[in-house]
Amino acid sequence: MLAIGLVLNTLGIGLFCWAIFALAVYALPFFVALSIGMTAFQSGAGLIGALLLGTTGGALTLVLGQIAFAVTRSLALRIAIATAFAVPAAVAGYHVVFAVSHIGVPSLAWREVFACLGAVCIGVTSWTRLIVLAKTGPFEPDGVVENPS
Repeated sequence: MLAIGLVLNTLGIGLFCWAIFALAVYALPFFVALSIGMTAFQSGAGLIGALLLGTTGGALTLVLGQIAFAVTRSLALRIAIATAFAVPAAVAGYHVVFAVSHIGVPSLAWREVFACLGAVCIGVTSWTRLIVLAKTGPFEPDGVVENPS
């Protein structure tokens, strides 16, 4: 029984870590959706209206961010867009790793060190996933070259 418990705990922690890294890109759209939904609910939109507005706002944030990243050619603007997505992911990663480190790390200093390392890792993961999701390419169809004459 002890061996089964250890294996299941290891699998559960691994699944939890995979979910954190897989969902890192969606931290900014989630924060936007939550803010819009709470504002809509407090201004009288009702539960269904707040859910619809929040979901729409979050989806638009993700889609418009990826489109803006893919379309722009300016390196400074790309860095700004990627940073806008990576910073909320890093903040969320810091808090998740800090909370999880309470389980097995008694020292506050080491919890802070692990939380900072987790924030950096999750922020870089979010940055990388945004770059991979928004592949850039030429607007011309492949293989078609206009004849200059």
